[in-house]
Amino acid sequence: MTTETTLPLEVTTAAQRFGENVRLARVRRHLTQEELAQACGITRKTLYALEKGASGATVATAFTVLWKLGLLSTAAALADPDADEHGKILEAARRPKRVRNPLDSDNDF
Repeated sequence: MTTETTLPLEVTTAAQRFGENVRLARVRRHLTQEELAQACGITRKTLYALEKGASGATVATAFTVLWKLGLLSTAAALADPDADEHGKILEAARRPKRVRNPLDSDNDF
């Protein structure tokens, strides 16, 4: 199991940034942690941990909080395959160089 101390710095920083963004969105809506947590069906302690960037929060919890804040559409960019430049390069390298016609073709026009 992964713990806070074994996570890469980039992951910890991203989680903290995400938590700060959630907190700012909540404050802008004049919601207390208790109000938002109750609306999401989670405990205030769980929301507090999410806002602090703790690694124990589930993706479902994070998406639920974003949904309640009206920000779920911003999560659509997470792991977007169109933004995966490395993956696209690997896929292109596996494509055949040419396409061959099938031997027994019934496409006589």
